[in-house]
Amino acid sequence: MLEIVQAANGYLSDYVLIALLTITGIYFTIKTRFVQIRCFGEGARKFFGEINLEGGKQKSGLTSFQALTTAIAAQVGTGNIVGACGAILIGGPGAIFWMWVIAFFGMATIYSEAVLAVETRTKDSEGNIHGGPVYYIKRAFPKRFGSFLAGLFSVAAILALGFMGCMVQSNSIGETCQNAFGTPSWAIGIAVTAIAALIFIGGIQRVASVTEKLVPIMAVLYIAGCLAIIISRITSIPQTFAIIFKCAFRPESVIGGSAGYALKTAISQGAKRGLFSNEAGMGSTPHAHAMANVKMPHEQGVVAMMGLFIDTFIVLTMTALVVISTCYAGNGELAHGIVNGITKTNLAPRVFSSLMGDKIGPIFVAICLLFFAFSTILSWNFFGEVNAKYLFRKSKNASAIAYYTYAIISLAFIFLGSMLSNDLVWELQDFFNQIIVIPNVIALFALSRIVAKASGCGKKSD
Repeated sequence: MLEIVQAANGYLSDYVLIALLTITGIYFTIKTRFVQIRCFGEGARKFFGEINLEGGKQKSGLTSFQALTTAIAAQVGTGNIVGACGAILIGGPGAIFWMWVIAFFGMATIYSEAVLAVETRTKDSEGNIHGGPVYYIKRAFPKRFGSFLAGLFSVAAILALGFMGCMVQSNSIGETCQNAFGTPSWAIGIAVTAIAALIFIGGIQRVASVTEKLVPIMAVLYIAGCLAIIISRITSIPQTFAIIFKCAFRPESVIGGSAGYALKTAISQGAKRGLFSNEAGMGSTPHAHAMANVKMPHEQGVVAMMGLFIDTFIVLTMTALVVISTCYAGNGELAHGIVNGITKTNLAPRVFSSLMGDKIGPIFVAICLLFFAFSTILSWNFFGEVNAKYLFRKSKNASAIAYYTYAIISLAFIFLGSMLSNDLVWELQDFFNQIIVIPNVIALFALSRIVAKASGCGKKSD
């Protein structure tokens, strides 16, 4: 099974995914006249102006900040630590450059997703907000083709986010905590599953209440630890950036192989892990942004861009700098591509141990990863729930049965993920992530006029 999924992922990530993400990001960057640059200041002001760790329960929906932290909770997960380490090991330090490129154009993509999520959301008779990619897919294609695409997205999203995604997060939690504390991964899995179940019971309001507090705390904690290592290696930071840019175009010097193969690997890893980290174009974060209590779709669009900026250009970049400055700069142990038993899971603990010691380093990474991955489990579970309810929306009884069935299966996957093969879990996650990109991106292109108008670039006749 692992070999089959790896083969499918190789084709999707090397060809389909790179083309879709790049074309979509560039298209919306041009369509919105570089909204990620023009409106960056506006997004920053709204983000810092909205910060509130006690947003409280809303009558319906969420505050803009709660919606953002729920989205960031999904974005900032194992991809920022384990995923970044895997991209560097496989694609070389240059993979980080391609992550930056994907993220820059992805800011326009995620702006578009948030705008359309707010524009197409609906309210039921009880005042509950319903929104996400399935709703703008149906707006784009109101007939049978739209129903097919929305159904494909929903099924793939349930598998990618609610099931496989939770497996990836709990897998990383279980393995990292077992290495740091010596606690069996199955015991960690039971604890994580039980706590998640208590939060799931409270619905999106409880999830948002947890993420609005957890996200700022976990980000500050991890960034502080990274800054400590960066400061201790400050003289190597210029060389670190030089290595990233050099290996972006000549990665064969580090990962070996022919120049063409090495470059393809670096770009592929950057695109694949970039998508897993920032989720732009994947259609996951619009589920959260659709819930925001804002007057205009543009308002949440610029806030959504800040979530991607924080995820990739701050948190993920911090991981890259500490890893590359420690293991590659100054003729480090990975400077010549010799791995020597280092994996994407143990690389970060190894790096932090160089400053904090063999005991504190792994514990620090385990705690940060626990926060990151657990917050992602909360958000992704909700995103999957939205799609499960959508599939059975025509009947209240069927919708209720679907919700409880989904919740039980999702919790089972959280537990199982803590014990399954790391490689298989990640490959399955990558596969379903890439599948949901396709219907989501098709709808984005179909509704590009709405996005352009919201960004101030559309004609009045639109």
